[in-house]
Amino acid sequence: MIGHLCGKLHHKSPEQIILDVNGVGYCVQVPLSTFYELPGPGGQVSLHIHTHVREDALQLYGFRTADEREIFLALVTVNGVGPRLAVSILSGISPDELRRVLMSQDHRRLQAVPGVGRKIAERIVLELRDRWKERGDKAEETAPAGQGGDAHADALSALMNLGYRASEAGKALGAAQKLLGEDAPLERLLKEALRTMAASKGGPA
Repeated sequence: MIGHLCGKLHHKSPEQIILDVNGVGYCVQVPLSTFYELPGPGGQVSLHIHTHVREDALQLYGFRTADEREIFLALVTVNGVGPRLAVSILSGISPDELRRVLMSQDHRRLQAVPGVGRKIAERIVLELRDRWKERGDKAEETAPAGQGGDAHADALSALMNLGYRASEAGKALGAAQKLLGEDAPLERLLKEALRTMAASKGGPA
């Protein structure tokens, strides 16, 4: 099992990154919370890794902090939550906010994440709330990092891959660009669009 990778960032997109470790390129799926913190291609990256083994594939999921990885592992213990949905949850809700959601039993905020229905949201709160109440630990804060390129198109693709409808994502991105400006970097566009969509579905702004 691979538990940690450290190498040079060969390629990054909101869907996955390629990490060059001594000449071997590892494809790693990361949540947006980790993506925001990545340097540009060529930069050094150190990630906590979860190796997910299936009969037909071996998938790597990477996280900037051990805390993110721990939350991911907790989420996938919940019946009905697989690795991809756990990544989507971490992409739409920061670790600190997820703890607040669990403590306040805010099912509606979880349901703002594509793929999380009422029953799964209730199950996540029921199974994980006491676990975090007992630990009472704190997650590290994350902040966005800049990146050039066709930010709007990349952001739209990322949101659709997370399960948002094209019309919904496009509207939120339009509002984000109006607020942040046409030259806003990808990470800021994604954060603002996710905040807007969460607020429209009853989550906190």
